[in-house]
Amino acid sequence: MRNTDLNELVPLNKQIILFDGVCNLCDSFVQFVLRHDKEKQFVFASLQSSIGQHLLRKHNLENSLKTVVLINDGVTYLYSDVAMRVGVTLGGWMKITYLFYLVPKFFRDWIYNWIAANRYRIFGQQDQCIIPDVEWRDRFLDA
Repeated sequence: MRNTDLNELVPLNKQIILFDGVCNLCDSFVQFVLRHDKEKQFVFASLQSSIGQHLLRKHNLENSLKTVVLINDGVTYLYSDVAMRVGVTLGGWMKITYLFYLVPKFFRDWIYNWIAANRYRIFGQQDQCIIPDVEWRDRFLDA
């Protein structure tokens, strides 16, 4: 995929969330964000999609298939930072996630990585990537 193709796919002033398209926990996270993102600040792509793979390569994150990735203005965020940044961006009561910055990053990320390593066993997985509802299809870069 060429950069010009990518620039056409990613709307200006949007944050990109890359997620595991077959993970039930990740699907729940995406559905949560979609329901609460009234200002449509986020767009989505599965890690397994061609655009997801392109973005991972572009940001030197080829081995990041066990985490949700947030890309904002060319800066990438991983692990527990993603959930906190998304919560703060969504605003309202979700700004409470900002308090997790008081917890040392190594501890937050250790918990995140444990959940990520066990996500299929605990939450299950799909046989294929989720297909977004029609109302949200324009929010997915790979739909």
